[in-house]
Amino acid sequence: MNKVISLNVDKVLSFVSKEKIDANAALAKQCNETLHKGTGKGNDFLGWLNLPSSISEDFLADIEKTAALLREKCEVVVVVGIGGSYLGARAVIESLSNSFDWLQRDRKVPVIVYAGQNIGEDYIHELMTFLKGKSFGIINISKSGTTTEPALAFRLLKQQLEAAVGKGEAKNLIVAITDAARGALHTLAKKEGYKMYVIPDNVGGRFSVLTPVGLLPIAVAGLNIREIVAGATFMEKETAPEVAFEKNIAEQYAVTRNELYKSGKKIEILANYNPKLHFFAEWWKQLYGESEGKENKGIFNASVDFTTDLHSMGQWIQEGERTIFETVLSVANPNHAVNVPMDEEDLDGLNFLKGKRVDFVNKMAELGTQLAHVDGGVPNIKIEIPQLSENYIGQLIYFFEKACGISGYILGVNPFDQPGVEAYKKNMFALLNKPGFEKEHEEIQKRL
Repeated sequence: MNKVISLNVDKVLSFVSKEKIDANAALAKQCNETLHKGTGKGNDFLGWLNLPSSISEDFLADIEKTAALLREKCEVVVVVGIGGSYLGARAVIESLSNSFDWLQRDRKVPVIVYAGQNIGEDYIHELMTFLKGKSFGIINISKSGTTTEPALAFRLLKQQLEAAVGKGEAKNLIVAITDAARGALHTLAKKEGYKMYVIPDNVGGRFSVLTPVGLLPIAVAGLNIREIVAGATFMEKETAPEVAFEKNIAEQYAVTRNELYKSGKKIEILANYNPKLHFFAEWWKQLYGESEGKENKGIFNASVDFTTDLHSMGQWIQEGERTIFETVLSVANPNHAVNVPMDEEDLDGLNFLKGKRVDFVNKMAELGTQLAHVDGGVPNIKIEIPQLSENYIGQLIYFFEKACGISGYILGVNPFDQPGVEAYKKNMFALLNKPGFEKEHEEIQKRL
């Protein structure tokens, strides 16, 4: 088995020539070097760049110790956060965990659930009802502690936990992941005596999965964070500026998607053929959408789960507006084997597949779809993952992060800020008549 994730752009070359891609090798290399020299836009948020190789044994041991305590005391652990504060952890946990393990009564790890990623009243009510009578803990992730969605969820869950076990025990079941020195959550954690981890100042939320933001929930879920870090460290070396362009898959991906964008392919669809990767795509959408969607530029990011979505979005992808390209996540070797059985009546007509693995059928669906989409005018980039394992997921995380930084610089934007995100917040605060927004409240009322 190949020991590294791989990139294949062959099914792009009839749309964008290899010569055009190779002509941008020097630019990609320059952008990669700019990242490492720290001389580009957003250079105060490059802490993720050499993060994998800088993680210490003591740090990992401390994360594992905290995770073990939560596993010992809790049936359920609630991860409170929004955006990068929960998507990275959920992407990894859902990719590597048994899809139905949460239904088992003899679970060896807590059920991981999520809060603070929305303001759905029914959702929070149903979550709080689910937690009644259960031993649960909370991992509260927020740089400031005042972001509306997670702050609201944490206030409610903290009150419920303290009512159930008392403030003295509740503090042992709450972990705060926040700013090193300031902010509401930092202040509360110090006051209450919560175990606390730091979100580095120079790591933005969407790049934070290899900090305690992601590593602690992942460890609570019983996954091997050392292997995740090892995979990311390997990819850190594989995508370094000194690695030649023809071997540097982060530079190749960044160039290829930008060349497709220049040719009129404005939408990138991340497609997978393994349902475990659904939330990995959600993480990817934030990573690229929030990094590149600026200055009226940037590829629009979407995702589909195949073959499921071939029965809903397949028609549009095949024959809709030709402004799209696909990046396909392909898992070479599933972790389990299931063979198609013989059936004497063969009413479903599937006996021609007897003895074949289900994955063989899936792979032929993948290949058939790729051929159909390319014939229909949709370029295909393929990223092959040898297997769903901690090491390969670690590689994939760092690959996408590194390619994102390079791609943003090729596009000419700052990939590490998100000024547009504040627009809805200002309007929401004004509508809620939050203190300090009185003037905005009056102005927005005139518009309604």
